[in-house]
Amino acid sequence: MLERDGRGLNLTQEVRDGILNHTVPNEPDTLEGRIVRLVDRVAYINHDIDDAVRAGVLDPAELPGAEIELLGPTGSRRIDALVHDLVETSAREGDIRQSEEVGAAMLALRSFMFERVYLGESARAEHARARATVQRIFDHLLERGDSVDDVIDYVAGMTDRFALSYAESL
Repeated sequence: MLERDGRGLNLTQEVRDGILNHTVPNEPDTLEGRIVRLVDRVAYINHDIDDAVRAGVLDPAELPGAEIELLGPTGSRRIDALVHDLVETSAREGDIRQSEEVGAAMLALRSFMFERVYLGESARAEHARARATVQRIFDHLLERGDSVDDVIDYVAGMTDRFALSYAESL
């Protein structure tokens, strides 16, 4: 890692496990990793639904009816329902768990978002634009003489907003 003059970060095993298993099929070994993985999905699915509606990519009427009826019509209501279910089910079962019904509803919303938003027709142009933006920044920094490792570290740490602003300044 490039942090701390190449000495890396002093991360605990639990944090490393959570990072390594955050988005892959493997279940994290620790309770911390498992809860973070699940609540991150709760947050991004619901915020992304609200963002897609605000951007006009989705009409609220297009959202899966049964899942919205169960979880709620707004992001905050869905998050509240998902978190309450997670806490109550986990307490009852003594492990990090969602109820079958609520877990299935969340997965259905996730599948819907992949189909309609993340990988949908309207997203393809944005994917190409994002790739071109990152490539432009990367090429510029390499041409400037920065090392590949430094460029990777710098670009990986950029927020979307910063990357767009940086690319625009080029």
